[in-house]
Amino acid sequence: MSFSRRTLLSATAGGLVATAATAHAQNLQPQRGPGYGGADNGPRDLMRDGQNPDILNPPKTDHGTLPNLKFSFSDSHVRQGTGGWTRQVTARELPASTDIAGVNMRLNAGGIRELHWHKEVEWSYMINGNARITAIDQDGNNFVEDVAAGDLWYFPSGIPHSIQGLGPDGCEFLLIFDDPHFDEDSTFLISDWFKHVPPDVLAKNFGVSADLFAKLPDPDDLYIFKAPVPGPVAGDKLRGPKAVSQTFKHQMTAQPPLRTKSGTVRITDSKNFPVSTHIAAALVEVEPGAMRELHWHNNAGEWQYYLQGQGRMGVFASSGQARTFDFRAGDVGVVPFAMGHYIENTGNETLRFLEVFKSSFYADLSLNQWMALTPPELLQDHLKLDQRVLDALQKDKHAIVPA
Repeated sequence: MSFSRRTLLSATAGGLVATAATAHAQNLQPQRGPGYGGADNGPRDLMRDGQNPDILNPPKTDHGTLPNLKFSFSDSHVRQGTGGWTRQVTARELPASTDIAGVNMRLNAGGIRELHWHKEVEWSYMINGNARITAIDQDGNNFVEDVAAGDLWYFPSGIPHSIQGLGPDGCEFLLIFDDPHFDEDSTFLISDWFKHVPPDVLAKNFGVSADLFAKLPDPDDLYIFKAPVPGPVAGDKLRGPKAVSQTFKHQMTAQPPLRTKSGTVRITDSKNFPVSTHIAAALVEVEPGAMRELHWHNNAGEWQYYLQGQGRMGVFASSGQARTFDFRAGDVGVVPFAMGHYIENTGNETLRFLEVFKSSFYADLSLNQWMALTPPELLQDHLKLDQRVLDALQKDKHAIVPA
């Protein structure tokens, strides 16, 4: 087996990270000072403990039995095809996710995600590489576009579409569906339908001889399959009489961000991507030591995908329930509807993640802003705060706060 320099460097970097996590975990024990907890002398998964310090040794503010709000795509089954691979995190893997399911997919150069449709809406964020997406709407308008890293697409429920990886190295992307019980095997595949329609019916439908359907491909050989890289997109665009009235593509990372000195936020919902009526999202960047402020969402539960870096999230669930989780690139997080939370960058590089909501609009409420806009006497009756805390409150929302 041969390895490229890139593969070797990646493997070496991964090994160093794993070694560091293991070494860190050897000194990490489930005990918080004298009289709380105790040593774990084994057996232990040191790598896992090193990656989840706030689960092994939670802050003393954690309390109660809040369910698991984290799952890693690394723990998901990988379905492989000749053109790439796919894996999913649904309510089966993460029961706390009651609004959304996610799929992580890779298409090699030329690899095709078969022509299909499904009952759920499909929203996607391009992680890396390039792809060509195609669709038509119910009025016979067609859509063909190339998408690159940082772009989105959105297909309403029932709209038939395809995805194909382009050169030089294909693509990887995140798919979001507005049903937590979505399953990749529940999609309507064009090859599967052909295989289950009598040849004489196919012949009548298309106005050709039935014997022309004698050698249809096996659907098991498709789904994600190898094909030549297509030519320039302009040639494919000319096939339709007219384009869809609302584009299915949006360039999220081209949006001017909401910027603070410690990070950025880019919000995409139906206001700036009109076709996206069921999914709203934010791309958040938090610098080392800074954090996504204490806040909550009043329109939907939050589904997260971590793209880069590492961080921790504390969630307050009311009734004395609170729990802290650690995240790395490739992890999925969930915050159930209306629960208060923060996300802190605990690493040495920018923390980047997506916040995704089953909603037509993005909305959040800031704890700081709420307190600043509340009569101070009323606030003091509740919390008995030092005057310096009251003086520091901010009437404007600051999504990312510095270290």
